[in-house]
Amino acid sequence: MDRRDFLTARKPKTIPAQAARFRTYSGINPYSGPWTRNEVQHLLKRTLFGSRKADIDYFLTRTPDQAVDELLNPTAPLPLPPVNDYTTVDTVAPGATWINTPVSDGTLNSNRRASFKKWWVGVMLNQDRSIREKLTLFWADHFGTETDTIGNAHYIYWHHALLRQNCLGNFKQLIKNVTIDAGMLRYLNGYLNTNTAPDENYAREFQELFTLGKGPSVAYTEDDVKKAAKIFTGWRINGTTFTVFWDASKHDTTSKQFSTYYNNTIIAGRTGADGALETDDLINMVFSKDEVSKYICRSLYRWFVYYRIDAGTETNVIAPLAQIFRASNYDIKPVLAALFKSEHFFDIQNQGCHLKSPVDHVISCLREFGVVFPNDNTEYADAYGMWNYIRNWLANLNQDIGDPPNVSGWPAYYQEPQFHELWINADTLPKRNQFTDTMITNGYTRNGKKILINAVEFAKTLPNPSDPNALIDDTLAVIYRFPLSATTKQQIKEQILLSNQAQDYYWTNAWNAYIASPTDTANYNIVNGRLKLFFQYLMNLSEYQLS
Repeated sequence: MDRRDFLTARKPKTIPAQAARFRTYSGINPYSGPWTRNEVQHLLKRTLFGSRKADIDYFLTRTPDQAVDELLNPTAPLPLPPVNDYTTVDTVAPGATWINTPVSDGTLNSNRRASFKKWWVGVMLNQDRSIREKLTLFWADHFGTETDTIGNAHYIYWHHALLRQNCLGNFKQLIKNVTIDAGMLRYLNGYLNTNTAPDENYAREFQELFTLGKGPSVAYTEDDVKKAAKIFTGWRINGTTFTVFWDASKHDTTSKQFSTYYNNTIIAGRTGADGALETDDLINMVFSKDEVSKYICRSLYRWFVYYRIDAGTETNVIAPLAQIFRASNYDIKPVLAALFKSEHFFDIQNQGCHLKSPVDHVISCLREFGVVFPNDNTEYADAYGMWNYIRNWLANLNQDIGDPPNVSGWPAYYQEPQFHELWINADTLPKRNQFTDTMITNGYTRNGKKILINAVEFAKTLPNPSDPNALIDDTLAVIYRFPLSATTKQQIKEQILLSNQAQDYYWTNAWNAYIASPTDTANYNIVNGRLKLFFQYLMNLSEYQLS
């Protein structure tokens, strides 16, 4: 049964029988309910990669408003850029960054693209206590680009940096920046778009994927795409300096009239340097449509709350959020603040109902269990090697960061009616279990260094690990969002922690013996073996896939 089916089935019988399935009754009124570990964990699971115990404890000392404000206002500096971790000859020294020395060499760019993707894994693993990294991934999906198609690692990195630096800023400005970004110009052929050979690639995706979306209320025409393509003519890339410039001689200077959907707006043709201003005219025209605000709010909602948007959600959540978006002149932060502070976000029906993406599944697991990686400042080669191992897992689970399937991004965020259910199939579910099995059993070793879930050290971070009941509950309060029944927890306790015995002291005595003599190998092996089986079992249950 679907998580929402399960919870809806328990709704009071006073709900009208004719009410639509998955009907939303809550809206964006400020949340005024309890602020316990449950609510903090829910907020962190959605805004960070995982809810580490230390982060839960930290935000419990804040009010809900303070917690959301802190998550939406990063204070940590932006991550240091990727470095040369490869063996190919480069003018950039090993361990130094390559982002300011663009090259045309295909082999070097291939190695640098790989370096970028490894580095991105490391950035997510080492994220600060803010929404910045999860929102950066959101925008990377929204403006879907593929590293192999862009080719030049310099363009790839700076496109990515643009998304991170502006992820909480103004969406209208972000659209302008992305439109004239070298990575996007390269990806959707904008650099080839000229007055003698207009290329409609970006003009089409600009409307269909990046601003307006699709649907019955979105009625721009094929001719609108052609006119927009003419407006974008003139933006070029200098192949020597690797910079974007405006070439007025390549720009279509004719006036462009759009369809009735755009109120027959005429964007006057401009010449010379002023021709670049037509891009702003087009953006202003498109943003005059309310569909822009609604489309982006729906996209944010599906990413952070739930993938199904019913009539109630549209009326009670999307519409008022879109109004906030327009009123703020398309600033992103006010929309997210209203959403995360709302009664709707904390509605029980919206908790524990998200299937984790591969990135969320893998990165959250490593962060929540406190897996230690080599220091990328002093051991950068080993750090990048470990990050690459994790990147390969993400690709095997169908979320190869930097390379979504196409410009639409990953299907789980847009493909109706399955949406995020597409992440789980007969191939990927066993691989998800294989990943967690590997990390709790043998880990991954490189140059004598190992990344591994340290079961004993994680247990030590919990309040009362000597009590098997508390150990189970406190572990679930970090890594789970779906409650386990008392019967299931009792079975786990007896069969794993108590080694098929009935009395709690079979675990308590073993744990206390280890604490009293931590260097005793036999004592350590007893608790470590049971804890590994315990954590492995929890991560293999279907409930672990929910956040």
